Amino acid sequence: MKLRVSLCVVSFLSSTGLAIAEPIGRYECSIVGQVNQQPIGDKEGHRLVDLLSSCVGVDGLFKGATYSASSVSEWDGMKGTYVGGTGVVRSPGGLAVNQITEGVGSVVMKDGKPAGSEGSGKGLFKFASGTLAALSGKSVRWEARPIGFNRYSLEVTTDE
Repeated sequence: MKLRVSLCVVSFLSSTGLAIAEPIGRYECSIVGQVNQQPIGDKEGHRLVDLLSSCVGVDGLFKGATYSASSVSEWDGMKGTYVGGTGVVRSPGGLAVNQITEGVGSVVMKDGKPAGSEGSGKGLFKFASGTLAALSGKSVRWEARPIGFNRYSLEVTTDE
């Protein structure tokens, strides 16, 4: 019965023109060095945050790939907005460059203390070649979730 309901939902979504985002791949990432937090100076808790990440592909098209990324976000207390970011994907036989086009984040609390941040947004593959060529010019969605101290999981899906 569950399969029939699922097929009906997929059939309905397809017939209405609504698309379902498809997974492209997932990385496990580590923050490299320090997270730089620079006070903006207009009010308490308003700051720019920039960081570098090094990631390893663990699922999908990115499995076995490496990803080097940087991002800048503006935070007002516990909420953030991504203002820039870029990264390079390197896989056997392929290269790709992506850019964050929009995103939001929030601080994750555990036992009453900050335990990292999570975020989501959209991006664009500005260049892709070889085994990653299909990504060239593609818009994507991304979602980041903490998995440990200075570590996070980054999932990338189609922007459908």
